[in-house]
Amino acid sequence: MARIAGVELSDNKKVKIAITYIFGIGDTLAKEILEKTKIDGEAKLKDLSDDDIEKLRRTIEDNYQVEGELRQVVFRNIKRLKEIRCYRGIMHKRGLPVRGQRTRHNAHTRKGKSQAVGGLKRVLTKT
Repeated sequence: MARIAGVELSDNKKVKIAITYIFGIGDTLAKEILEKTKIDGEAKLKDLSDDDIEKLRRTIEDNYQVEGELRQVVFRNIKRLKEIRCYRGIMHKRGLPVRGQRTRHNAHTRKGKSQAVGGLKRVLTKT
């Protein structure tokens, strides 16, 4: 297994798929990285030489923000939005959808389970 940017990549996957397991690298960026390093994306990771893996590692770590560094940037951006109390920051704080989606009928995955208001009414029966 190759270790790039702190992530263990599976040897049985194609290179273009395997490097998308790194946080911050999607399909488009993977294609761009492979063009830069001149590595065939269709080859399996186990078929690459050590030089090719090292070339991939150096290219990713030197030119792109990935994994922990990118997660910190995203976290700081969200924290800044919360501190300045802008609309997006408030929505993040409340756990509601941030990008303008409706919340009346949908957004159950973001909002969580609905909570009942009040208690249950008991039915009185005569014995």
